[in-house]
Amino acid sequence: MHLSPFNIKYNLLGLVILALTSSCHETKKEVVVQPPNVILIFTDDQGYNDVGVFGAGDIATPHLDQMAKEGTMLTSYYAAQAVCSASRAGILTGCYPNRIGIHNALGPGNTHGINASETTLAEMLKSQGYATAIFGKWHLGHHEKFLPTRHGFDEWFGIPYSNDMWPYHPQQGPVFNFPDLPLYENETVIDTLEEQSQLTTQITERSVDFINRNKDNPFFLYVPHPQPHVPLFVSDKFKGKSERGLYGDVIMEIDWSVGQINEALKANGLEENTIVIFTSDNGPWLSYGNHAGSAYPLREGKGTAWEGGQREPFIIKYPKGIPAGQVIEEPVMAIDILPTIAEETNAILPQNTIDGKSVLQLLKGVEEKGPQEAYFFYYRVNELFGVRYGKWKLYFPHTYRTMEGQELGKDGLPGDYRMVSIEEIELYDVKNDIGETTNIASEHQEIVTKIKLLANDMRYRLGDSLLELEGSETREAGKLK
Repeated sequence: MHLSPFNIKYNLLGLVILALTSSCHETKKEVVVQPPNVILIFTDDQGYNDVGVFGAGDIATPHLDQMAKEGTMLTSYYAAQAVCSASRAGILTGCYPNRIGIHNALGPGNTHGINASETTLAEMLKSQGYATAIFGKWHLGHHEKFLPTRHGFDEWFGIPYSNDMWPYHPQQGPVFNFPDLPLYENETVIDTLEEQSQLTTQITERSVDFINRNKDNPFFLYVPHPQPHVPLFVSDKFKGKSERGLYGDVIMEIDWSVGQINEALKANGLEENTIVIFTSDNGPWLSYGNHAGSAYPLREGKGTAWEGGQREPFIIKYPKGIPAGQVIEEPVMAIDILPTIAEETNAILPQNTIDGKSVLQLLKGVEEKGPQEAYFFYYRVNELFGVRYGKWKLYFPHTYRTMEGQELGKDGLPGDYRMVSIEEIELYDVKNDIGETTNIASEHQEIVTKIKLLANDMRYRLGDSLLELEGSETREAGKLK
């Protein structure tokens, strides 16, 4: 067939348009972005000094050190509280634990747990189409309605509370009367534990399998290791490997677990688009001596509001969204994790009031300051112990436990704490005095006054079991709301 120049011209034009249209369709397909996967690895009673990049010279943690090199370290990250259940409540809901009624460490005798009205990180992401799983320790209530499968998790393998809440506790009888420690598969007890040497390996294997099964859809994987909470257990592959005895062996196995999880991401092509977080629930249980971690150079440990009780190692890796090699000194708390993940995943925040604020722009290097004016350190049931405000840390009069001057425990047996009291307000510059050695309250009364007003505002909103608001201070606090 003969084509005129006119026909040739417009047939060629049609081919060009068709090619451009096809190209546009292909481009549209390419810009469909899958939301990032989220992995939260959460250890139990690990100290600030128990990771190589945070100062551990006697424990090899090559996988965590590499993760820090490829990601970002937070050097002033705080757990939500210095004890197990409360800390977990904070990171999973974005709330100060006392806001939602979770205090201390829940045990087999407790009848309460996380309320159904609260939105967990798992529920928030599940509503976005994420597959969700928890492999490890739950500790937010062990009755059926409190189990993780009732609070946003599709799968669970692990224990309902701390691994020392079992018949083999060294103080069983005189102090405690713990029943058997159940091991759960979803909502079914599949075993009662008599030893725990394979638990870290089993949790790791479940985690890798979950990643492999969900490589084609977004997922949230929560890995709350029961270790290194006493009693310490490690598999044969790491027994005797550390320069810090059994405790160091346990940390080395957890580091191996982190490596296995990151390797599974690489193998499935998911590394770039996965947010991986590593941190711990509170500081070391110092009374256990050589079976406890180290918070050096911080003061005190678990069960206190001093830096050693709540400042924790924190590493986050997200190649697609967070620069590698950053070290951020700005304070951040566990309550900020949920809103941060919500911002990056475009998830809807809980309807209930939360206390956390997104620190995504801080992590991305866009902002130099965090969004929170101050962080509040509660303990026991509802007692405000301290406040972090910029570089300052203020403590109100309170009683706390210490092992200073006491004989430490050994080989799984605890030593005895003694109770001491702060009799007046103390103030520390924790940027320049990380060990909280020098009280400088008398030299900075304007800072003390400012922090007291912030504290009274928080008491107005969350309460305080010991201190009452007073007239003019109450009114000033109200103005800050």
